[in-house]
Amino acid sequence: MGKSNKVSKKRFIIAKSMVGQGLKVEVETRTGNTFAYDHDQIYNLFKEKFDSMPCFEKYGNYTNSDNLPKFVREALSKK
Repeated sequence: MGKSNKVSKKRFIIAKSMVGQGLKVEVETRTGNTFAYDHDQIYNLFKEKFDSMPCFEKYGNYTNSDNLPKFVREALSKK
């Protein structure tokens, strides 16, 4: 309860299977970018956007191997 779980990934990912687990995701992309984000915070902020994406409906996730998506970068920079 309230325990933060860190996971390392090689790409930005939002996945249905990861929702509600309190995951802090640390990423190093193939282009050398590194960043960290709160999975549930990003999912909840853009829930309608993710839920309406064909890849999210078909595969249960959205990924980006090169960088944080622009809309996520913009949201995080406003904090």
